Amino acid sequence: MQQVRLDEATTQLADLIDAAMRGEVVFITKNGEQSVRLVPVSQGRFSRRAGSAQGLIAMARDFDEPLDDFDI
Repeated sequence: MQQVRLDEATTQLADLIDAAMRGEVVFITKNGEQSVRLVPVSQGRFSRRAGSAQGLIAMARDFDEPLDDFDI
């Protein structure tokens, strides 16, 4: 864990970002209290694409038919 005062962080921002990208926990303090935590933005694993499941899903022919349980 790394704690840096705000005035130091302004001059070391690139190094602090690199440290956060490597997985280090970086806090920026203001008036002696932790104010900001630098964390990398997580990238999604998969990109979504419309229509990518086309042909993989089939509906039963009787999908819209009333269920036997509801007969009166």
